[in-house]
Amino acid sequence: MKSGLTLALLFAAAAARAEPASYVLDPERCVVHWEVVHFGTSTVRGRFGPVNGEVMLDRSGGRGSVSLRFATNTIDTGLRPFNARLREPDMLASTEFPEAYFVATRFRFDGDKLAEVRGEFTLRGVSQPLSLLAKRFGCRRDARGEVCGGDFEAHFERSDFGMTFGLPWIANRVHLVVQVEGVKR
Repeated sequence: MKSGLTLALLFAAAAARAEPASYVLDPERCVVHWEVVHFGTSTVRGRFGPVNGEVMLDRSGGRGSVSLRFATNTIDTGLRPFNARLREPDMLASTEFPEAYFVATRFRFDGDKLAEVRGEFTLRGVSQPLSLLAKRFGCRRDARGEVCGGDFEAHFERSDFGMTFGLPWIANRVHLVVQVEGVKR
């Protein structure tokens, strides 16, 4: 009887782990970092944040969904005049397009580890496919409950979103590092 109860509890715990879980991104711990080669000599870096959104993760089913957004006027390079320049209509067009979005429903797992999230990135009102590769992903428990997060990398061509100012002196290729952490609902 005792071993039957133990076995039932183990199955229940495994089933609970296998169910899809929803997470709300913690905006204090979610940031999009970017970098672009500037005049072939140095790399300009900056960040957007906070990032808001939700993630549904079904590890046992190998699927999920992501919805995240950030305000384009939160761009920060550490230089106020440069931040203002990047918000102008020929760059981010922050007044006309105040938010950028990433939505995805295609997840790739290597075993039980999340490896890639493929979806659509919208910037300046233009949507393009974008693949975020997981550089690190994990889950833990803390005072807030179950927390999952990681670092994801991607590249895109800024001209695909209508940002052609400075080409070819300012590189077309943008490198992104998306840092996210979500708390299970």
